[in-house]
Amino acid sequence: MASSLTKDSVQPGTPGSGKTFFGHPRGLATLFMTEMWERFSYYGMRALLPLYLVAPAGLHLDAATATAIYSVYLSLVYLLALPGGWFADRVLGPRRTVAVAGTVIMLGHLTLALPSAGTFYAGLGLVAIGSGLLKANISTMVGHLYDGPDDPRRDGGFTIFYVGINLGAFAAPLVIGTIGQKVNWHLGFALAALGMALGLAQFLLGTRHLSPRSNVVPTPLSDREKAATLRKAALWAAVAVVFYAVVGFSGAYTLNWVMVPIIVAGLVIPVVVLARIKRDKELDPTEQSRMSAYIWFFVAAAVFWMIYDQGGSTLSIFADGRAENSIFGWHFPVSWYQSVNPVMIMAFAPVFAALWLALARRGKEPGTATKFALGLILVGASFFLFLAPLSIAEGGHKAAALWLVAIYFVQTVGELLLSPVGLSVTTKMAPAKYASQMMGVWFLAVTAGDATTGLLGVAGVNLDKMGIVALEATLAVVAGAAVWIYRNKVKQLMGDVN
Repeated sequence: MASSLTKDSVQPGTPGSGKTFFGHPRGLATLFMTEMWERFSYYGMRALLPLYLVAPAGLHLDAATATAIYSVYLSLVYLLALPGGWFADRVLGPRRTVAVAGTVIMLGHLTLALPSAGTFYAGLGLVAIGSGLLKANISTMVGHLYDGPDDPRRDGGFTIFYVGINLGAFAAPLVIGTIGQKVNWHLGFALAALGMALGLAQFLLGTRHLSPRSNVVPTPLSDREKAATLRKAALWAAVAVVFYAVVGFSGAYTLNWVMVPIIVAGLVIPVVVLARIKRDKELDPTEQSRMSAYIWFFVAAAVFWMIYDQGGSTLSIFADGRAENSIFGWHFPVSWYQSVNPVMIMAFAPVFAALWLALARRGKEPGTATKFALGLILVGASFFLFLAPLSIAEGGHKAAALWLVAIYFVQTVGELLLSPVGLSVTTKMAPAKYASQMMGVWFLAVTAGDATTGLLGVAGVNLDKMGIVALEATLAVVAGAAVWIYRNKVKQLMGDVN
């Protein structure tokens, strides 16, 4: 049942309160710390994942298979953000959904810590489920802290929240990555569980500072809908169990029997979801127009994440075997490369936030479409830059670490132009009917990008070959140019949303 909003339910740190966190609602501090610890656990495990998959002491897979597993896992995490938003909208509300999500993630990391291939894949599944429940809803709660889409603090608030993400992401490879690579892989995964436990504790202690809206179930299921949903879920679960039992007992089972359906879902579901929302006759003309504009941002983001997320797989595996992982004679674990991007985010995110605010005061802030176009062009440029270390390695030499650092730097600038802006514009343009679910739709762009990478990996395509890298780079630059050319049309479709 939905919670009611009463006069007595207004809490400190919500809009209208005098207590702030760096000029923002106090609840932002709770969400900042929760996300920081959750990202510590997530990115720590993620830094280890491709290296563990190819390591002789790990699962000892080839690079193409490892990249496919990594990409399919990321695709699943973001794919499950959509039902995670639905679950909050219809069953528990964002606040309680996040509490459940943190518990599931913690159990998933503990399962990864068990020294068995079977439990390893089960642990990945649990982390993916928990992350899907958490991702859309914690971002939605950030939006709840502000006085609607026109609150001038909103973009800055999402940027500060983004710093929390990257603070956890920066520390994770240095701690979890080092322990996992140098001491024991599974001990590293156990440290990820500890990180999530700290994040969950922070969230439970700080919920009183959140907006009362975060505890509301916007459109709760009726008893009839609950029964129908449970029947459908049970039916699909039974079909899956029977299907995989038959495949397993027949001796035909391989990992592709799991990965290929996820890849197909990751490519088809985003299209189906966007089409369903766009065709919804309950949306008014303004919402319909905004959704038309949103499709441009969605496609642009999918291309961006297809390249960007290979920083944790293609680039990491390349560094593991073909880069000189040292600076001035000081050698460091390969997982430490995953700290480069977040430390740059923390350094430059406040600069970008201040820049947007200063330009907005002068009426000169670039539009969302312009920011997206520049982000795409930069992520494409990063892969053109990747051609240099690839060429060095093909010549029989190891590439210098600074080549990889330069690639991550260019990607970081592109990310700051696209990702926090994308989060913010999603909450601004979301039709009222799809409040929490629209954040899940935004994450489906990541799903589509990573599913494309996973499809290439399953097909045996080596993503660290110069021809493939150049092709991906060209695709991103061309997509960025298209968004730039049609930016005025997109702006018109957005209406009064900036």
